[in-house]
Amino acid sequence: MSGQDGRTGESGEGVHDVVADGRGIPGARERRVTSGDVELCVAELGDTGRPTLVLVHGYPDSKEIWAQVALRLQDRFHVVLYDVRGHGRSTAPGTLRGGFTLERLTDDFLAVADAVSPDRPVHLVGHDWGSVQGWEFATSPRTRGRIASFTSVSGPSLDHLGHWLRDRAVRPTPRRLAQLLGQTRRSWYVYALHTPRLPEALWRGPLGRRFPGMVQRREPVPADAPPYPTASLPEDAAHGAWLYRDNVLARTRRPRADAFAHAPVQLVVPTDDPYLSVRLYDDLDRWVPDLVRRTVAAGHWVPRTRPDQLAGWIAGFVAEREEARRAGTPVPAPAGTGPHAERFAGQLVLVTGAAGGIGRATAFAFAEAGARVVAVDRDAEGAARTAELARLSGAPEAWAECCDVADGPAMEKLAAKVTAEYGVVDVLVNNAGVGLAGGFLDTSAEEWRTVLDVNLGGVVHGCRAFGRRMAERGQGGHIVNIASAAAYQPSRTLVAYSTSKAAVLMLSECLRAELAGRGIGVTAVCPGFVATGITSSAVFAGVPADEQRRLRERTTRLYGRRGYPAEKVARAVLRAVVENAAVVPVTPEARGLRLLARVAPRASRALARVEPKL
Repeated sequence: MSGQDGRTGESGEGVHDVVADGRGIPGARERRVTSGDVELCVAELGDTGRPTLVLVHGYPDSKEIWAQVALRLQDRFHVVLYDVRGHGRSTAPGTLRGGFTLERLTDDFLAVADAVSPDRPVHLVGHDWGSVQGWEFATSPRTRGRIASFTSVSGPSLDHLGHWLRDRAVRPTPRRLAQLLGQTRRSWYVYALHTPRLPEALWRGPLGRRFPGMVQRREPVPADAPPYPTASLPEDAAHGAWLYRDNVLARTRRPRADAFAHAPVQLVVPTDDPYLSVRLYDDLDRWVPDLVRRTVAAGHWVPRTRPDQLAGWIAGFVAEREEARRAGTPVPAPAGTGPHAERFAGQLVLVTGAAGGIGRATAFAFAEAGARVVAVDRDAEGAARTAELARLSGAPEAWAECCDVADGPAMEKLAAKVTAEYGVVDVLVNNAGVGLAGGFLDTSAEEWRTVLDVNLGGVVHGCRAFGRRMAERGQGGHIVNIASAAAYQPSRTLVAYSTSKAAVLMLSECLRAELAGRGIGVTAVCPGFVATGITSSAVFAGVPADEQRRLRERTTRLYGRRGYPAEKVARAVLRAVVENAAVVPVTPEARGLRLLARVAPRASRALARVEPKL
């Protein structure tokens, strides 16, 4: 039976040492902690003198769900994981009905906390039902002073949920009613688990055998992830049905009115969770005075699919509070105060062509959102200035790198260096480009080569070097390729430039299809007339040097009078990543030209014949 193997020591003692390593968690030290009539299997990593993190798993998991996150945190913290009663290698209560109430689970947590950190409060992290339990621990009066912080992942407080449901049922509006019906639909499994005996039979039968494959198909995990789940899954899931039966209806029907958090809370919300709506947390500020929100483009099993991101957020949140406690100072504001900080804080973003224009504005926008920024440009001084200003804009870290995107081997070396020194890039913005105006017959072979090498080749090199590393990591990511409205609006005077940007658009569409199964989004952003420095360096094919200068100055004035700033394009880039949009026209003319190309292609071709007067 689940939980019986590996028992040592005599029943009734508080803590028993176990020599064997933690199953599925390399290097973990195991012990057993008694709580009432159950023995809990507890695994520990890291130095016990450091701040203690207690990671609590969900349903139908065991502590091994946290393996990848725990291993990433062990060098900085004392990491503790335990199998919830009736799961993994912990024993089940003698009587199942009534043996899994939140009160009993709180007893278990306090027993573990007292065993692993008797003199200091612990930092609590919970996923799924571990998070549901965590909310109980973080709001219960009897745990006050034992919890230094709480990170919640994919699991609401049942008390908060009860109030959320009641508020929408009592005061319905079309939006509130839609939210209520949407969550009701997502919660189908909760009703199923209240069915007598059937869930146990299914988990011990066909569902238990098929569940691992179902999860892997829905949410692929990194190649180096340990096997999932452990062999105890059928029994874990059968026992865990009582988590729902003992708690859900009782708490949601009669939620506590005093369920206020007595510890700071970091909320991590997966935007693609099939079981929990992001709207469940709309009213959370009412219950949590000290709340930091994070969102991640992932499904339900974030500890396995996004361990780097989750470990980074946990480490940062805990470190800030520990530092403030030691210094006796208020906790600093979380990194990033700009739009979408809940999504990008702590992520690594690389922007090419970052010395000015759209690239610099994009680097600043990500910096304001709390991202770590790598500014890349062949202008080393300009890239360094961008990195310096990005740090002042809110980036916790920013670096400058000098590289010519048209040089494939140089981009490969850059990717290797960035990965080794800063980590795998989470968001790549291929922005570097050059302008070239002129008809086909006036454009030389060398000019063709230059515009294609930079505008298309630079994107190809960036996607290959950094996109491959994203895919190999197996934790998702996003690629933004800056194209242009010229990608879908032909022009007799922008032949080479339009061709290069049309290729970028098609490349983006093809990559989006190829990488979707790896959790990597790809977006083509298509600006129109934007006031940037590209016009001052643009080449006009077949034109003498004096005329080149006049045309550049004239074009720069026209774009300046248009007055559309690069900062608006940067904001569109961040929105595109958040929404995982495929093609994003920016500026009214870019949107209008895309619509024209789609619904009236003959008019679009007629417009291409017009020769602008410069």
